[in-house]
Amino acid sequence: MIGDYRAEHLFTLRQSLDAYRYQQQLIAECDREIERQLKSFESKVDVSERPLAEARRSNKTALRITELRVQHYRILGVDLTAVPGISSPTVQVLLAEVGHDWSKFPTASAFASWLGLCPDNDISGGKILWTGTRKVNNRASLALRLAARSLHHSQSYLGEYYRRMRAKLGAPKAIVAAAHKLARILYHLVISREPYQESIFSTLEAKYRFRTEARVKAQARALGFQLVPIE
Repeated sequence: MIGDYRAEHLFTLRQSLDAYRYQQQLIAECDREIERQLKSFESKVDVSERPLAEARRSNKTALRITELRVQHYRILGVDLTAVPGISSPTVQVLLAEVGHDWSKFPTASAFASWLGLCPDNDISGGKILWTGTRKVNNRASLALRLAARSLHHSQSYLGEYYRRMRAKLGAPKAIVAAAHKLARILYHLVISREPYQESIFSTLEAKYRFRTEARVKAQARALGFQLVPIE
C-alpha cells in the first residue's frame, strides 16, 4: 500500500499483527484440546444411526459450532440446543461445570438449588429475615441467566413466559425465573433423553391464556361489564 508511514507506526502495526496471530494460535490450540477432551467421553447415542439435522454452515466458526453441537449430542444423548435460548457455547459451559452425568442431582429442584436459581430464606428464631436467591459463584448459573435474557424476542413459549414475568416482576427477577425454568427443562431432557417438544409448552401456553381470559371476563362481569372479542 502506498502512504506516508512513520517508523513507529509500522513498529506498532507489526507488533499488533504478531500479537493477533499468536492469540489465534492459542485459540486454535484450545479448540483442539477441547475436541480431544470431548472425544474421551462415552457416547450415549449413536450419531450415525440418529444424526442431528444438518445446520447451515456459512463459515469456519459455524462449522466449529456445528461440530461442537454434535459432540454434545453424542455425550448427553439429547440435543439441548433445541431449547429456545440455549446455544452450543451454553451447553459447553454446562458440560464443563456439571459434567455428563446429571443423575448426581436427585431432582430438578436440587439441580436448580445448586445453580442458585431458587428462593432461599434466611430464618432466625422462626422469623424470616431475608428472602431471595443465594449468591453463588457458578459459571453454569451465569450461562443460564444469559440464555434467559436472550429469550426477550423469542416467539416460543419460553419467550412468552419471560416477557410475562418481566412485566409482572421486572427484568432481574424475570431473568432468574426464566433461568430456573430452563434449568428444570434441561435437567429433564438430560435425565430422560427425550427430545425437546415445543408443542407440549404450546399447550400449556394455550391453557394459561384460557385461564387468563376466564379471569378477566369474571372481573368484567363483577364490575357490570361484558367483554366483546375484536373480530
